[in-house]
Amino acid sequence: MGHSPAWVAMEEQVSEPRWWQWPTILSLDAPAVALLWQWLLARSANATLHAHDAFILGASVWLAYVADRWIEGCRLAEVFTLRHRFYQRWRWPVAAVWLAVLGCDVGIALLHLTSRELEAGLVLLAFVVVYLFSHQLVHRNHGWRLPKEACVAILLGGGAGLFPFLRSPFPWWPLIPPLTLFVLLCFVNCVLISAWECEVDEMHGQTSIALQFRRGVAFSNAAPWVLAGVAVAFLAAGTADQARPAVLCAAASSVSLGMVNLLEPHSGRQLARVLVGCAERQLVDDDDVRGTGGRGRRGLRGRFGLGGLPGMLVEGLKF
Repeated sequence: MGHSPAWVAMEEQVSEPRWWQWPTILSLDAPAVALLWQWLLARSANATLHAHDAFILGASVWLAYVADRWIEGCRLAEVFTLRHRFYQRWRWPVAAVWLAVLGCDVGIALLHLTSRELEAGLVLLAFVVVYLFSHQLVHRNHGWRLPKEACVAILLGGGAGLFPFLRSPFPWWPLIPPLTLFVLLCFVNCVLISAWECEVDEMHGQTSIALQFRRGVAFSNAAPWVLAGVAVAFLAAGTADQARPAVLCAAASSVSLGMVNLLEPHSGRQLARVLVGCAERQLVDDDDVRGTGGRGRRGLRGRFGLGGLPGMLVEGLKF
């Protein structure tokens, strides 16, 4: 029995990636966002970072994202995003590269990190493993599970803030405003993506916050602007001088995310997701100010005639 025209159109949509989609397909955008925010958080905490710290964080985030998509590709007979299709098609070469990166990540961590840093990293790793096991295997279709968007935001925040927190020579309180804003920014990014990719998640048999709380999806459009207001409130309340660049970055990123969400019905979910990641990286480069990732609900409906409702931080940040 053949697929509907909309279904076939979606398959054709994921057949030929464009050059600007490769950072998302290769899971490079989320590590880039995490690294930029690690630097901003270290600046906020007056903490010293080294090259090996950046490698460990970037490699660890990449390993987590690739593992999630690799498992997804193995589970599904048909996939409807470029990122999942890539990991399904190149499953074993990706597995070989993943093991090599894992070996380098573990080796560098053992060589350079203190016992305290290793212990904290192992705790964070345990939460990542529990997340993957729960959301991919045990509670995949359970409506009552903790939304994966919240899990991703908390884990990314923990990864980016780990070394700045442990290395801070001062009390850790200046980290609270920028770290809180980064976690919320990741969460808002993932919420918008889940709305944009609602139909894709349904076809993949994957629960998302947009599917768990359908009535609340309408409020997601206001979330970036509310977050920008929260960032401004932190600034007005007297954020520590060293943390102000990170808070300004969060405010500008929220506005950027809101603008991409407004443009998504016209650009489509794939371009919107890439634009968000680019906006975040560019804004941080431009004197410490900006953004996060996205993909399209209304773009899906507009392109394929489907009713109903995408990729953080990047690739946004959604797994």
